[in-house]
Amino acid sequence: MTDRRNTNRRSQAWFGAKGRSGMLYRSWMRNQGFGHEVFDGRPVIGIATSASELAPCNAHLTRVAEAVKRGVWQAGGLPLQFPTMATGETLMRPTAMLYRNLMAMEVEELIRANPLDGVVLLSGCDKTTPAMLMGAASVDLPAVMVTGGPMLNGKFRGQDVGSGTHVWKFEEDLKTGRMTEEECFFAEGCMARSNGHCMTMGTASTMACVAEALGMQLPGSAAWPAVDSRRMETAQAAGRRVVDMVEEDLRPSRILTREAFENAVRVNAAIGGSTNAVIHLTALAGRVGVELDLDDFDRLVREVPTLVNLMPSGTYLMEDFCYAGGLPAVMAELLGGGLLHGGPVTVTGRTVAENTDGAERFGSDVITPLDTPFQPAGTGIAVLRGNLCPDGAVLKQSAASSHLLTHRGPARVFDSPEAYHAVADDPDLDVDENTVIVIRNAGPKGYPGMPEVSNVPLPAKLLKAGVTDMVRVCDGRMSGTGYGTVVLHVAPEAAVGGPLALVRDGDPVVLDVPARTLRLDVDDAELERRKQEWTPPADQYTGGYTWLYTQHVEQADRGADFGFLRGGRGHEVPRDSH
Repeated sequence: MTDRRNTNRRSQAWFGAKGRSGMLYRSWMRNQGFGHEVFDGRPVIGIATSASELAPCNAHLTRVAEAVKRGVWQAGGLPLQFPTMATGETLMRPTAMLYRNLMAMEVEELIRANPLDGVVLLSGCDKTTPAMLMGAASVDLPAVMVTGGPMLNGKFRGQDVGSGTHVWKFEEDLKTGRMTEEECFFAEGCMARSNGHCMTMGTASTMACVAEALGMQLPGSAAWPAVDSRRMETAQAAGRRVVDMVEEDLRPSRILTREAFENAVRVNAAIGGSTNAVIHLTALAGRVGVELDLDDFDRLVREVPTLVNLMPSGTYLMEDFCYAGGLPAVMAELLGGGLLHGGPVTVTGRTVAENTDGAERFGSDVITPLDTPFQPAGTGIAVLRGNLCPDGAVLKQSAASSHLLTHRGPARVFDSPEAYHAVADDPDLDVDENTVIVIRNAGPKGYPGMPEVSNVPLPAKLLKAGVTDMVRVCDGRMSGTGYGTVVLHVAPEAAVGGPLALVRDGDPVVLDVPARTLRLDVDDAELERRKQEWTPPADQYTGGYTWLYTQHVEQADRGADFGFLRGGRGHEVPRDSH
């Protein structure tokens, strides 16, 4: 084994210190049973784990951490595990997105404040992955992402069912009488039958793939199921690799380049990924000083077809995607078509092209070839502009209904998601299939936290009449497991005086996705008059983290990060107080 000792390491400012300071740092660590030899200058690797039983997607990460430790020890490093908060979308109220920035702050400060030379980031549920990447990028020490992997395919009545995606379907079946409460209760256990995050191409799977596409995760590791033994092999390999990265001084700032972000944007289109990737990639780019404009998410994907046939856009699930070749197979297809940059360096120390050389695609149903794609080029995320969203809005074309991509209809306005849900089952609700449902005050500041509420279920009376989709417009987000013709992330949001705040019942809303426009067909003078009458909502919070969030969160088009967290702050060793 290579001798990894180096007295100039960052961690040696603690463990190599002379006199009382060094004695304090080493002696307290030795109460865990470490021998004196582990403080000899070998790389100290932090294992940041978001394991928590309150975040079911992350609950198994303690076992993943043990595999990482084995790899670190193998490579001659010293592994030290530490906990971070877990932002699990499944339980947290009002939304895990409210706490993504808090988790990113915590990860950043924990890495900087402790005697670490490198770090392995263990994430699972969808906000934990971007939060950890954001925090690590701001510190800029060698870092590898290890996501916890998706659940096994759900199985219900002989069919595959997808987490999240089938929640919406089962709810519709319940409302229309096609399922009973007892059947839904039984289906819950069939849908989530192993450790892991959503096995649809929801935001958790999307962000795992995005981390791999960025070069921050080992090739092929995004897709292994959480309970597959190769998930642990991958974790062990990451532990070994991060020790080498410390030797090579391979930091996130060398990996997270403009070309790497362009690759991630295109990969997100090819996999039919979540619209939430727009928010998270924009925020991450802000941490490393890469200019990534909202329009890049439209411009960069117009020539990219959807290659992956996964729910919610398609048929299959992440387990199938894994065994069909996983992300390396997708990236190889894109590289072959000249749609990816092959040169960016990754955590392997090799380039994207080198990592994907020889990647195979097995079968043609789950990962389709570039020349006969699952959906044609131009079916990725569309970025809309217009007088209803001057700073932009997004729509996931691959999950929308083609007949609604150009649509004109009267608005039916609700001032909160709760206001809509209170009347959604009313048989006398004044809506029809042409109505455009407008949900406002669900943005970063307004809710607060920008929850996944935009794809509200259709009114019960229309579901019973056989209507399967309607245009919905909202300043909030949509779960990556969701589907439908839903305009999301409308910016500026209603709570800060965006045009969405000015819409009234009956106003004509015009959606034209091919032209990339969303507008309110109301005279400019009338809109200006309404704006003068509008008064901002009173601040709900006077202290605590939520107050900090509402005071400093940026709008969706800038990633909903805190302005004061943009850019990096480095890893300078804090003062020694001993």
